[in-house]
Amino acid sequence: MNGVRDALWPGESGRRRGPRPRFTREEVVGAAIRLADSEGLPSATMQRIADDLGAAKMALYRYIPGRAELEALMLDSALGLPEGSDAAADWRAQLLTWARTLRQRMAAHPWTLELTARPRVPGPNELEWFEAGLAALDDTPLVGAEKLDVLAVLTFVVRGSIEQELGGAGPEAALASALEPVLRTHAARFPRTAAAVAEPGTASRQDDALPFGLARVLDGVAALIEQRRTGDEDPAPTE
Repeated sequence: MNGVRDALWPGESGRRRGPRPRFTREEVVGAAIRLADSEGLPSATMQRIADDLGAAKMALYRYIPGRAELEALMLDSALGLPEGSDAAADWRAQLLTWARTLRQRMAAHPWTLELTARPRVPGPNELEWFEAGLAALDDTPLVGAEKLDVLAVLTFVVRGSIEQELGGAGPEAALASALEPVLRTHAARFPRTAAAVAEPGTASRQDDALPFGLARVLDGVAALIEQRRTGDEDPAPTE
């Protein structure tokens, strides 16, 4: 992954001599992102990018050496920088903003789901997300590995909500509508599902999985923090 690392974290070797380039690396990455947003990640080929920019394909390799480097730069650009945290907010409010902003960025570029699922060298923007999330937990008694796990679990919830949404708008409402005639006929076979779907108030809480999931994760983190502070923590489970 040395090429990817050098693309994301250029040093002196990133400086090139010669004529002033026609484009910037950011313009090439921006064209790739536009293609991926409109037609999917596979469409962001060097040839398509060159066509979009009105350049020769081989000319683009002056800016980005290959596909792996291109995708790494696309991901880091799409994530952008996290929002500045409110110093007056508590850790929970900061992490809630962190997760919601991450979801907004990734949902705007669904192909980031694929790229973030792969082993990769994090870019500077992605590491800023780590920094912001960990900063929110600075004053808690959690250890480093636990803080990283908190961010990982929040990211799982965010990813799951985006994957669900990609199936169509209002996925839970659509599922309930599709299930209604089936459960009406087979309620005796699936009594708990039929009862849960038919329960008063269920319809008003459909497609509420993201706020529900984030709240429950943060409830669990709050409970662990309180246990640490009071010394009333349960022993770690054994294998």
